[in-house]
Amino acid sequence: MPPAVSYPDLRAHWRRHLRLILILLAAGAAVSFGISFFARSLQFSFFGWPFSFWVAAQGALFVYVAIVWWYARRMEAMDLRDGVAEEED
Repeated sequence: MPPAVSYPDLRAHWRRHLRLILILLAAGAAVSFGISFFARSLQFSFFGWPFSFWVAAQGALFVYVAIVWWYARRMEAMDLRDGVAEEED
């Protein structure tokens, strides 16, 4: 059983989590809107599709996967550091 954590410690823990979530949501929004905004200048055909469409459809997926991976790593590290990690079977 994990050690008891005081209420102020849990509030600080949750604030750190919320800050991470907001930063990663902003990164996702920047990728979503930034790629579509700046990709308009990439006007050439790539395997029969406009290159801007290909970048938005394929390149953004790599960024989203990286965001999810980073989120999972950081949350686990924060949970372990603050003593609120779940026990593994």
